[in-house]
Amino acid sequence: MKNKQLFVIIAAAFFGGLVAVFAYSALLDNKEKEVIAGTQQPVNMVKLTAGLDSSTDFTYAAEKTINTVVNVKTQSTVQYRNPIYEFFYGDRYQGEEEPVMGIGSGVIITADGYIVTNNHVIENSDKVTVTLNDKREFTAKVVGTDHSTDLALLKVEAEGLPFITFGNSDVLKVGEWVLAVGNPFNITSTVTAGIVSAKGRSMDIIMDNYKIESFIQTDASVNRGNSGGALVNLKGEMIGINTAIVSPTGGNVGISFAIPSSIVQKVVKDIIEFGTVQRAIMGVQIVDITAELAKEKGLDQLEGVYVAEVNDNSAAKEAGIEAGDVVTHINDIPVKSPSELQEMVGRYRPGDKIIVQVKRKDKTKQIEVTLRNLQGDTGVVKAGTFETILGAKVVNLDDQEKNKLGIKYGVKVTELQDGKLKAEGVKPGFIITQVNNKPIYSVADLEKIFNSIKGGVYVEGIYQNGTAAYYAFGL
Repeated sequence: MKNKQLFVIIAAAFFGGLVAVFAYSALLDNKEKEVIAGTQQPVNMVKLTAGLDSSTDFTYAAEKTINTVVNVKTQSTVQYRNPIYEFFYGDRYQGEEEPVMGIGSGVIITADGYIVTNNHVIENSDKVTVTLNDKREFTAKVVGTDHSTDLALLKVEAEGLPFITFGNSDVLKVGEWVLAVGNPFNITSTVTAGIVSAKGRSMDIIMDNYKIESFIQTDASVNRGNSGGALVNLKGEMIGINTAIVSPTGGNVGISFAIPSSIVQKVVKDIIEFGTVQRAIMGVQIVDITAELAKEKGLDQLEGVYVAEVNDNSAAKEAGIEAGDVVTHINDIPVKSPSELQEMVGRYRPGDKIIVQVKRKDKTKQIEVTLRNLQGDTGVVKAGTFETILGAKVVNLDDQEKNKLGIKYGVKVTELQDGKLKAEGVKPGFIITQVNNKPIYSVADLEKIFNSIKGGVYVEGIYQNGTAAYYAFGL
């Protein structure tokens, strides 16, 4: 009897276990169905393997590029004013000089020592020193600069240097892995990784009327000192020059910007071949197409760039482009913003022909445009023409200097050699605000106006102590 009762208990326990297993299995099946419920496509469960895919291995690109990026140190002199001395001595007090050190990065682009960096890294510097990754140190010569793109080209006397290969920034895609190589906070040979967050960004950080801003935006960690360093793809090719960050604190917050290699290559080639950048322009005033503009102008699309005005005697005017046209393509490449259009045109030289596709009302037109230089012709612009005659090195003013002096425009004379300005008594620090009654907003403006003058020149300006000055001379 006892054995029979024991058998019944064991059988009941076994049956109960089976019921529990079946119920638990059914519950899991129902939960999985609940998770999948509402999807219209079958769900395939994929097992994730440990480690990164080979396509996101950064070691090859890092090893290939780290020795091509250099540390750039600058030494310059700034003039500051002692308010006590200024009170007692007035206009006789010319201020005092103080040395300032700067840091940045640069990229070796040829075996014989050409190095590209940002213009703001070396601007106004008296001495530029380059330190390689192997700790060799060279004094660098500034070969040329371009305010419009914030690029500068340096040269060191050396042979057999490791150099980087240019990549094609046009084929770069949003979401693609990139590396930022540079010297943040003067910490040499630093590599950080991120993805391309956006392309064709314009941030209004270059103070120049003919600026070209079509930045590559990334979330690679970039900080002070990275300026002038390389942005590279996973092949180890340079697809940009790291230039700026957006940050409320001054440190990295995951938003950085680089100049595309398409622009860098053009600027470098021009400086090496001509000594200055051959700036090609169409001669149009363009704006982004917003929903409000489209409604106001009766546009049926939000793509392209709206031509608000066509300059007289310009390449666009001669070719037949009209105010109200919407530019949609340059040489069959779509343009979606003013920054993209400026970048596309900025790749060419005066005299080059481009095909501009515009939409005019309900018709599409292909217009051939022969680009011109800032002086309005198709000739090559020679380097240093106005600097040689004026005998002055001039730089753009920053907003702080403008606010301090209460002016809205002007360029500053930082260095004087034999020439017209020195002969007339101009001193370093003089700010040129107008030439022949035309306001000077940038160095490019001064060059354009000066090269168009024949005969007398009337220069107006102000010194940093607030004293206005006027100079007149003939050419």
